[in-house]
Amino acid sequence: MLVHIKCLFEFSTILFLVLTSMLLLKDVDVNKLWRTAHSNGWRASSAPRTYWPPPPTESESSGYLRVRCNGGLNQQRSAICNAVVAARIMNATLVLPEIDTNSFWHDESGFVGIYDVPHFIKRLKYDVRIVMSIPEITANGKTKKLKAHQIRPPRDAPVSWYATVALEKMKKYGAVYLTPFSHRLAEDIDDPELQRLRCRVNYHALRFKPHIMKTSSEIVNKLRSEGHFMSIHLRFELDMLAFAGCIDIFTPHEQKILLKYRKEHFAEKLLIPGERRLIGKCPLTPEEVGLILRAMGFDNKTRIYLASGELFGGKRFMKPFKAMFPRLENHSTVGPGKLEENTQGLAGSAVDYMVCLLSDIFIPTYDGPSNFANNLMGHRMYYGFRTTITPNRKALAPIFIDRAQGRSTGFEQRIRQVMFNTHFGGPHKRIHPESFYTNSWPECFCQTNARNHADRCPPDNINDVLESQFQSEEEMEEARTTNQTDSTGQTEELMI
Repeated sequence: MLVHIKCLFEFSTILFLVLTSMLLLKDVDVNKLWRTAHSNGWRASSAPRTYWPPPPTESESSGYLRVRCNGGLNQQRSAICNAVVAARIMNATLVLPEIDTNSFWHDESGFVGIYDVPHFIKRLKYDVRIVMSIPEITANGKTKKLKAHQIRPPRDAPVSWYATVALEKMKKYGAVYLTPFSHRLAEDIDDPELQRLRCRVNYHALRFKPHIMKTSSEIVNKLRSEGHFMSIHLRFELDMLAFAGCIDIFTPHEQKILLKYRKEHFAEKLLIPGERRLIGKCPLTPEEVGLILRAMGFDNKTRIYLASGELFGGKRFMKPFKAMFPRLENHSTVGPGKLEENTQGLAGSAVDYMVCLLSDIFIPTYDGPSNFANNLMGHRMYYGFRTTITPNRKALAPIFIDRAQGRSTGFEQRIRQVMFNTHFGGPHKRIHPESFYTNSWPECFCQTNARNHADRCPPDNINDVLESQFQSEEEMEEARTTNQTDSTGQTEELMI
């Protein structure tokens, strides 16, 4: 009898939860997703909220910091932010960061070919002193270039490592060269001002060169001329599929290619494809993305911009997606004339980044180790809580597995239950393993009517805040000099 009562109670509970979720979903209007997410009174702000002294002069500097940023465009972007913070910690002069373009992108454009260097230096003039190269030094009548002492920093090194180990080497040699410099500064830093500095670098100082911005703007204007558009980052590419170990949906020949690539580029590890898919470690297929969008209520008139490299497996994986959503574009199909000249290598990734940043909705299909997706989610939050739809692959996996095995009853309802249970890019607490670059709330945000003093908004213009502090520093220095002069004069009078 007790067993029957318990079963009846469990069934009633499940039925209640299902009916509740169905009622909640009736209130969801997919058209509202074209707007920005609800801010709850929060807005972006990375201006200092405590006293922020100006960077050291050449004579006050601890030495020169040189770094080599490896990886793809957005991994390098994070490394540049970390380099600025490291220079600030060490009271050092930062040499314009080096970008390892040739090994990954097979181009040699470097920092100066991708980013607006004068803007970068100007926007950070109150934070760090930046030079184009390590200067020459004169000793014993001879002029030679100062050689930087090379160090391999530990991964996710704490602030204390830079303030001790790296700083000691810098003072000894005059300059240090940190290489490689990907993920070499811990993301969790207790000092909120250093975190806000990261945001100033990422969202204010790092601006792409004018030709990249112009190309991106032309694409966005063309897409938006016919209404809203969404961007999708399809991470269905050779390197990511090999890394994830998701090979079971491919032909034997394709599986050999994936396994060979994995053996050559990644550490040996036993991966079972079915298990990887079940725990949400596999990138969504193009067809799965289409099924998700259709279940959410987007129709076949939806205009979609695809940001991706070469999709692995060819046209057969894109065919079902195109059948559901035929209005697909990328920077080659929708861009202006001679676009290819401006979108090779890093520049092409930069154009995709800007179009995705400015789109009405952004959907990452794989946000695991994808720096492109993670950085964009953080940038879109900072840019006004622009709607981001993040599929929960682990929750979706059993639904797609059931469908593949012929159990498709309630498929779209189950998809909606997962997809509408998200924050859509609004302010939310950062929980490990979510990256600071994916979610810089609350450090880089403030609240217009904050109860907590720490959350109150400083003046809007970052430069105004820093300029006023810089002027205060100069006035204090001038006052100290005046006092010293007055004191010397009085002493001289007394001596006379």
